[in-house]
Amino acid sequence: MQRHIFDCQEGCPVESTLQIISGKWKCVILYHVIKNKVCRFSELQRFIPDCSRRMLALQLRELEQDGILMKRIYPVVPPKTEYRLTKFGQTLIPVIEAMETWGDFYNRQKKLGSY
Repeated sequence: MQRHIFDCQEGCPVESTLQIISGKWKCVILYHVIKNKVCRFSELQRFIPDCSRRMLALQLRELEQDGILMKRIYPVVPPKTEYRLTKFGQTLIPVIEAMETWGDFYNRQKKLGSY
């Protein structure tokens, strides 16, 4: 099914960003691809065990369609598929790294009970 990209409110760059990276697993997928440079489908399944195979494939396909990830399929049996960031996708590295930094901060605060 073709997903629908909505027209963003004029002047709202956050909404534009969310059009691309929103989705339950997209930021987590991007985090692992950034950390590992290249990820195979099976590796992403191991990194994100709560994400079903079908959902992972869907989220990867959308990231690929949006020009964020590049997919490479090797002609071997069984098929080997790798994902890496495109040049355009690399522009999201600071966004995902900022989310990582804030997530670390939040987890520390939560552990201390001071949030």
